[in-house]
Amino acid sequence: MTFNALVVEKNEDGKTSASVQSITEAQLPEGEVLVSVDYSTVNYKDGLCIGPGGGLVRNYPHVPGIDFAGTVKDSSDKRYKSGDKVVLTGWRVGEAQWGGYAQKARVKADHLVPLPASLDTRQAMAVGTAGVAAALAVMALEKQGMQSADGPVLVTGATGGVGSVATAMLASKGYDVSAVTGKADAADYLKNLGANTIVDRNELNEVVKRPLEAETWAGCVDAVGGEMLARVLGQLKYGASAAAVGLAGGAGLPATVIPFLLRGVNLLGIDSVVQPYDNRLEAWNEIAAHLPMKQLDSMIEMATLSDLPKLGKAILKGETKGRIVIDVNA
Repeated sequence: MTFNALVVEKNEDGKTSASVQSITEAQLPEGEVLVSVDYSTVNYKDGLCIGPGGGLVRNYPHVPGIDFAGTVKDSSDKRYKSGDKVVLTGWRVGEAQWGGYAQKARVKADHLVPLPASLDTRQAMAVGTAGVAAALAVMALEKQGMQSADGPVLVTGATGGVGSVATAMLASKGYDVSAVTGKADAADYLKNLGANTIVDRNELNEVVKRPLEAETWAGCVDAVGGEMLARVLGQLKYGASAAAVGLAGGAGLPATVIPFLLRGVNLLGIDSVVQPYDNRLEAWNEIAAHLPMKQLDSMIEMATLSDLPKLGKAILKGETKGRIVIDVNA
């Protein structure tokens, strides 16, 4: 029996193209668990894999989709049985092996996490890798000592997937959130998520030669990197931390060590790809407990497999907002 998947192919000239095609279970990669996929989502990596590959895709034809949520159809691993609701993010699924842009997926049991009972599969994909990364960032900042009474917390790239979830989670936990955006029409969206203050991206893109500025932020979830992160490091309060989650503004970090030496600030690296199972489970439980469903629903834009070639291009250009959820069965 066939089912639908978004298949990316590469021609002899090295050009890629993506289209919805019918495939069979026999074509799926090896793994202990076969999942009937309900929903997937769109991340920056997905945009690369739908398009030129970005060096992430090893073999063609390829089925992208680094996230998915659905129901176990068959399992040879005792941890999962038919009917279980599961979610997958990371582990290079959708990059090095076929992913979630299909009505069925076969994966390793170690790569799955049981879906918290309070979340459904659509909500799980409104969260996705971006939301897991945001939760991991908030968890890391709090484990480093950040508390809501310490002052305002900055979220950069706030209209993106990571930034949107981080803003909503921090606000729900009582933090005073300042959200950074360059989109003039994003203020209402961000305030609805719980942001108290909207910071114009240009204010943090200005080049400042001083390694230290006024102590402003009790912490930062940074999805931008580059010059903006370097600037924020010089604005953190004594002993505060920035959690680095992304590099939308560039992989370079034109900073000095002065903030680390004179203010004892911390730069925390956040990986969402190969996090241990226990950390993933903790992140999903944090999401279930502290991400308000009303705010989550306001982030969602629904789409289908056939929309993905267009959406892949849009996310690479920074033209998406919030969380795009793909109904693979629509």
